[in-house]
Amino acid sequence: MRSFWIDTDTASDDAVAILMALRWHDVRVEGISVVAGNVPVDRGVTNAIYTAELCRSDVPVHRGAERPLRREPFTGQFFHGPDGMGGMDYRARRGPASRDAVGALIRAYREARGELTLVTLGPLTNVALALEREPELASRVPRCFVMGGAACTMGNITPAAEFNIWCDPEAARTVFRSGMPITMVGWEHCRGAANLDDADMARLRQLGTPFSTFTLDCNRTATKVNREWLGEPGMGLPDPVTMAIALDPAVCTRRSTHYVEIACDDELTRGMTVVDERNVAKVEPNPAAWRGVIDRPPAVDVCWAIDVARWKSTLYHALE
Repeated sequence: MRSFWIDTDTASDDAVAILMALRWHDVRVEGISVVAGNVPVDRGVTNAIYTAELCRSDVPVHRGAERPLRREPFTGQFFHGPDGMGGMDYRARRGPASRDAVGALIRAYREARGELTLVTLGPLTNVALALEREPELASRVPRCFVMGGAACTMGNITPAAEFNIWCDPEAARTVFRSGMPITMVGWEHCRGAANLDDADMARLRQLGTPFSTFTLDCNRTATKVNREWLGEPGMGLPDPVTMAIALDPAVCTRRSTHYVEIACDDELTRGMTVVDERNVAKVEPNPAAWRGVIDRPPAVDVCWAIDVARWKSTLYHALE
């Protein structure tokens, strides 16, 4: 049995990713920490708890950072709806397990009896605060899957940046420089053919489970905005794509290790994930000889391509 910890700013696609982990056959979710991002933190807590309750899970959900390290808060309600869940206004029956998500995250890794995979689905504020409080955390995390960034491509909140990294670039820089083993899954992997198109959504509706219905309902606003604003063919699910790779690494078909820097100082490039792409094997087949433009050691596994059919199969399996 594998153990996961999920850090999230729970809106519609985060909720589906949480659901996937809670329903996966060989995964136990040890805890969920919530950060402000897509929605204010209290709404994110409610959304996470409701999702857990839908799965009949008593996983502890912890309330975390209310705002970025240095920036003003900015939400994604324009994309996900006023409650982050397509206006469904889901209500949870219980409250958060604690109001100290950072402390809960640190304790979980201090006390972990085996490997505890970290999956982040929102701004990295909670993780950065945990690293500031306890730098040794970086060495205790065996693998951190980050839904964030846009590797050498256009972002979704600005031309340069993806939303999660843009919201708190200083936190992202802290995490990316920490030495924690990171797999970065950029926003680009939910685009185009990776969207759930009309046929895919019809298949979900035909499944008729509470989980497939929940996926369609809570993402109804996001699907509409995805089509009208971004010109995509259907429902884009960046967080579930990242979770699919954490659950089944074969979903990612091409990856390589790079130095990745986070732009913080210029508003035009705020939150940009600057991937030192020259240290890739096609340039120099001997990894020991890789030298990038920045000339710093590669530390982040960047996902470059996914198996779209396998990603969708992973989702369907979790929603059955």
